[in-house]
Amino acid sequence: MADIQAIPTATSTNLMSTQLGVLQLNRLLQLCSVGLPVGGFSFSQGLEYAIEVDWVHNAATTANWVETNLTESIANTDLVILAEQVNALQQQNFEQFSELNQLIIACRESAELRLADLAMGKALIRLLNQQDIEFGCVLQQVNQWDEVSFISAFALACYCWQIESDAALAGFCWTFIENQIAAATKLVPLGQTQAQNLMFKLSEKTSRAIEIAKQTQLDEVGSSLPALAMASAWHETQYTRLFRS
Repeated sequence: MADIQAIPTATSTNLMSTQLGVLQLNRLLQLCSVGLPVGGFSFSQGLEYAIEVDWVHNAATTANWVETNLTESIANTDLVILAEQVNALQQQNFEQFSELNQLIIACRESAELRLADLAMGKALIRLLNQQDIEFGCVLQQVNQWDEVSFISAFALACYCWQIESDAALAGFCWTFIENQIAAATKLVPLGQTQAQNLMFKLSEKTSRAIEIAKQTQLDEVGSSLPALAMASAWHETQYTRLFRS
């Protein structure tokens, strides 16, 4: 079997509209919505412990935490793999798609981060199985995997809904930012206006994160944020918790 800028200008807006049809845009918005039943809202990605020990305690430190994770970890791991997986599916290279799934799972630095990735991946694949979409043999093979990263499931959804790579990367960044700010709103706590202002500010970092991903070679994938890894590991034994571990 064959292997399978901060302020948008009128020009950039028109370009996006030509790259994404109306249905594709709607599917991307749905895929990135907090209402998507994949359980992203139940994980804090280490943020709950960071707030417990006062590493994060206001809007400014929240912004720093999220931006650091976005540009120093997500950009050179998740975004690189996501782009490569979308490309692998477009090239019908299922073997590479599978290998990249294993690579991104291996990049998770704690049991909690791995749990979040796999739980969300499994939930998204379960949702995709209920859709009337032509996946060919890809979804059937993914269903046989023991572990599915959320990145892989996200890439598969983007491929099948014909969402181009840059839009997929931007959407994934937004998903990460919104989930983190939603957690911070409950935990810091932040007011609703503060939260919205942070999302305005942090979404401006998306272009930079995508640029970092494009400059990162596949054999350079990987990063280490010790504070994030320790926070997510220590969260497992935190006395009181709102989020899963």
